[in-house]
Amino acid sequence: MPNEPVTMFKQRMGIFVDVQNMFYSAKALHQSKIDYSKLLQAAVEKRELIRAVAYAVHKPDVDQSGFTDALKRLGYEIKTKELRLRPDGTAKGDWDMGIAIDTIAIAPKLDTIVLVSGDGDFVPLVEMLKAHGCRVEVVSFRKSTAVELIEASTKYTAIEESMLFKEKKFVKNDSNS
Repeated sequence: MPNEPVTMFKQRMGIFVDVQNMFYSAKALHQSKIDYSKLLQAAVEKRELIRAVAYAVHKPDVDQSGFTDALKRLGYEIKTKELRLRPDGTAKGDWDMGIAIDTIAIAPKLDTIVLVSGDGDFVPLVEMLKAHGCRVEVVSFRKSTAVELIEASTKYTAIEESMLFKEKKFVKNDSNS
């Protein structure tokens, strides 16, 4: 039986991006923005991409259409929700529950779920998905990622400088110093 054909199994995967978490981490840590094309390539590797979803919070005074159009061209499905302003002046806008519901719903059709977030609130989700047979990979900035999330993941990948591009408006102008 040494000449039997080897059947290659292509791993089915989905990537779920917490855009707000990544935007603020990239800005604060690197004065940069994420190159979502390179992020997608690095996450997918040689696997079969079933679904890529980017979850964004829309601020009424900010036009994000250029950003969301670019993500769509790269193959991401975009989910947006409005930032909610509370009577006390604080704001709420996150996709934690939406990401959890979507990943749980699609998990039976995937071998690997890639979660792009550093939010420690996702630890119970990661543990539940793994208990149901999914590999759960986390991709994020190490400095802004909960240690518990890294430990809970099947595999952790830190976002590298090569996945970023510098934004001129984030770089401090030193001409006055």
